Amino acid sequence: MSLRIVLKFGGKSLATIEKIHQIKDIIITYVKNGYQPIIVVSAMGNTTDELLALAHSVVPNPPKRELDLLISVGERISMTLLTMALMDSKVDAASFTGSQSGILTTNDFTDARIIDVLPTRLEEALLENRVVVVAGFQGVSAAKEVTTLGRGGSDTTAVALAYALKALKVCYYKDVGGLYNQNPHTDPASKIIPFSSYDEAYKILAHEQRPLLHLRALKLAKKLNVPIEILPVEGAEFEIVGTKIHSNFFNIQNPSFGYETE
Repeated sequence: MSLRIVLKFGGKSLATIEKIHQIKDIIITYVKNGYQPIIVVSAMGNTTDELLALAHSVVPNPPKRELDLLISVGERISMTLLTMALMDSKVDAASFTGSQSGILTTNDFTDARIIDVLPTRLEEALLENRVVVVAGFQGVSAAKEVTTLGRGGSDTTAVALAYALKALKVCYYKDVGGLYNQNPHTDPASKIIPFSSYDEAYKILAHEQRPLLHLRALKLAKKLNVPIEILPVEGAEFEIVGTKIHSNFFNIQNPSFGYETE
């Protein structure tokens, strides 16, 4: 049986068709090395910002329900294009929206919280040895409304799915080599941190305006005890060095934690 692993790709790594094919090649490498990847994607490049700007150009204060329906489109574009690229390379794959993936949320439009994950369709696809590609950032409420999880919500999607599907870990592919002690874009003397606890990583990222990893995702990973790795997408090879974030123990199958209930 293949080892399940969640791979999360952000908007910058999906910004162009060439980059989508680069990601496709990374995924294929995991498949060839005996893994069963579960892919979570953000919207391409600045798509979410462009959709928000479009909405505000139509009306000054867009209704939040309609806004969620609009901005959830970005991740759906990413998931389908990446799945097409995989299938064209003879990799059996299927894409799923947040609601199709069973991501159940509160009814708080534009800033929903994950209540539970019931990944029935994902399990069926994985049992058929298909690579599943999931639209991050979104889910469905008990009222059957499409909801989004707020800025950076795709990172939280990845943790929730890793826990629900009993994956080994979540690998976040970023435009930097891993977690640094200072922001590498502004401090050339910054150094990469090869290993970190959840709390140490939180202290570093909490000071950033746009953290490398969404803080809600980090808090959920600590709560559910899901190991995290931050890896560079550029020049990526299999099992490259990045930053590993975890606690001193691991029991991903413990069902008592719940999701974003606090």
